[in-house]
Amino acid sequence: MLSIISGADTDPVTKGKTVQLRYPTASDYPAWSRLRAASADFLQPWEPRWPSDDLSRDSYRKRLKRYVRETKAQTGYPFFIERRSDKVLLGGISLGHVRRGVSQSGQIGYWIGKDFAGQGHMSEGLELLCNFAFSSLNLHRLEAACVPSNIRSIGLLEKAGFEREGHLRSYLKINGSWQDHILYSRIHPLHGADFNLRSESGDT
Repeated sequence: MLSIISGADTDPVTKGKTVQLRYPTASDYPAWSRLRAASADFLQPWEPRWPSDDLSRDSYRKRLKRYVRETKAQTGYPFFIERRSDKVLLGGISLGHVRRGVSQSGQIGYWIGKDFAGQGHMSEGLELLCNFAFSSLNLHRLEAACVPSNIRSIGLLEKAGFEREGHLRSYLKINGSWQDHILYSRIHPLHGADFNLRSESGDT
């Protein structure tokens, strides 16, 4: 994952029909900062409050270093969503807080540029991430949480097969205030109702 900092590797990790997921690199800073700046009003209501230097090169460099630590520890997998036809940066999606042992789970976060929203890019990116988590990492459970008023995010998750599990009170500090969230989850498709029976019989 050192290529995340060096910018030496921009090969996709997984490809879909129109988008692909790849690790961020240092060379992505100009495109990333432009996209985030142009989409600030669209993104900020749903994200933690941006620090004053959030879009600076130094802040981006620190972000990449955190990504390297997470990927080396296998606790996080950050990706940029890129259009396959012209390699345009569309947004980002990440699998974080990966837990092994008896949990085998992770939490998903995502964002997309304002001009690319509502075109199916995030739906495809989310499906690619889920396939990566289940097939490459063999995780059992994926979680995602969104603010109840974020209708776009709710629709995205439910369309992707995530099921609503509950209401989390004062869960995350979003845009400067603690806000309730709706918890969604999706289970590995091969770990259905009969998985425990098959595991006990030795047929896995």
